[in-house]
Amino acid sequence: MTMANVETLNLKSKLPSVGTTIFTVMSKLAADLGAINLSQGFPDFDCDPALVDAVARHMREGRNQYAPMQGVPPLRQALAAKFEELYDATYHPDTEITVTSGGTEAIFDVVAAIVHPGDEVIVFEPCYDSYVPAVEVNGGKAIVVSLRYPDYAVPWDDVRAAVTPRTRLIMLNSPHNPTATILRPSDMTALAQVVEGTDIVILSDEVYEHIIFDGVPHESMARYEALRERSFVIGSFGKTYHVTGWKVGYVAAPAAMTAEFRKVHQFVTFSTNTPIQYALAEFVAERRGYPELAGFYQRKRDLFLQLIEGSRWKPLPSRGTYFQLLDYSAITREDDMSFAIRLTKDYGVASIPTSAFLYKQTAPSVLRFCFAKKDETLQAAAERLRPL
Repeated sequence: MTMANVETLNLKSKLPSVGTTIFTVMSKLAADLGAINLSQGFPDFDCDPALVDAVARHMREGRNQYAPMQGVPPLRQALAAKFEELYDATYHPDTEITVTSGGTEAIFDVVAAIVHPGDEVIVFEPCYDSYVPAVEVNGGKAIVVSLRYPDYAVPWDDVRAAVTPRTRLIMLNSPHNPTATILRPSDMTALAQVVEGTDIVILSDEVYEHIIFDGVPHESMARYEALRERSFVIGSFGKTYHVTGWKVGYVAAPAAMTAEFRKVHQFVTFSTNTPIQYALAEFVAERRGYPELAGFYQRKRDLFLQLIEGSRWKPLPSRGTYFQLLDYSAITREDDMSFAIRLTKDYGVASIPTSAFLYKQTAPSVLRFCFAKKDETLQAAAERLRPL
């Protein structure tokens, strides 16, 4: 086929409104301009060298072929033990835990397994950018409920009003990206009331579960039997062990739901990197890395806030994740995308505009900054931000 013929093909997009993700756009802009990148959510420091050594050891020991589709047994067993210890939740490692190629694959697979054409899926804006495309490409309809600015509380009356006989799935994220808010026990009670007596399934994106501040416990769906029995709980090792590029995540769900999930997973990635799974299994089984993670990032949050204290930036509370929203309304009246671009070009600091996560609301005057960075990176960025 000639190039001319290819160009005249009538390709009908299944995602006509989707372009390049804001994370790629802002990270590329930062790289092109040599700006400090506080936009995309990844650390600029290394993981524990012992974890890298463990991966290399498993490679040398020959664990380099396909892993089982559901994940290697030691990792699934370690995850089951962690759920039992942290949330008093029992998941069978063989039938209720699946290792995936990152949290994004897990999210897509859940939606593909559960959502049928015409089904409605409740999502909350600001909404992580993969949720709605996953719904739409699988024939579903996203029903957007707006979190209430500035505290980004869940408006449960609006959620109840959004539920119809076609509601198939509710997608939740706590700790929440980009707002850095968390679900509280009252939210779990309200959610249980919403789904009681229905066939609604819950997708709970909990990839930042170990990054919650000020001594507050994580409200996992796994803690609550009435919610656990209808929930896909999604986790990520990338966030926990500072290895976002390894793209390893997992899903815990009741056996019947897991069976449907695996029908999709086996044809998306089939299995996930084998030696990395074995290395992670050792760390999870030994409780390495995650118990101290909240304190580690809380210190970075506090450092970043201290460094910009006294400036015209107004921080919104960061309860979890490694993100900080800053209100810039005292600096400029520009829309958030325009200001984010100008901030990158003129001041050398890249951020993320929250408009990229919105579908109904007008974006407030806030930008998202990632503080999962070396102290010197945060100091250098603050020196550029503080004078504005």
